[in-house]
This record gives sequence, structure tokens and C-alpha cells, in this order.
Amino acid sequence: MSKLPVISGQEAIRAFRKAGWSVARQKGSHAILVKTGKNANLSIPLHKELDVGTLRGFVRDSGMSITEFLTFLK
Repeated sequence: MSKLPVISGQEAIRAFRKAGWSVARQKGSHAILVKTGKNANLSIPLHKELDVGTLRGFVRDSGMSITEFLTFLK
């Protein structure tokens, strides 16, 4: 299993947008991402550092593997 780096919420949003997700709205310090054909919405906190477990959960909920996410992160 690949290791996830410690990244900010903005960096995570940028990677998910490359993967086809779009920002539907923002409520306070959280951005809500949606993707056509997916039943899950991602609520990404706009923190300076995301916890690795939290990020892993977002990747799992998006239906991607860790390796796929890392390719979009570059």
C-alpha cells in the first residue's frame, strides 16, 4: 500500500478536481465536491494539513485507489 503524504485541503481539492470531481458549494471551512454518477459527496475541510486517515477515507469514498489518487496529486 502506498503512503499518503500530508497535504492541505486545497491540494486535495485540486487532485480530486483533476479526477473529475467538481466543487458544488462551500459552507464555512468545508468544500463539498460532487461527481456525476457517484452517490457519494466529499466534504473536504480547508485545513492547512489533513490527517492521513481522513484523506484515506476521502480517497476510499471517491472510489479511487491510493495509487490513482497519487497520480492526480502530481
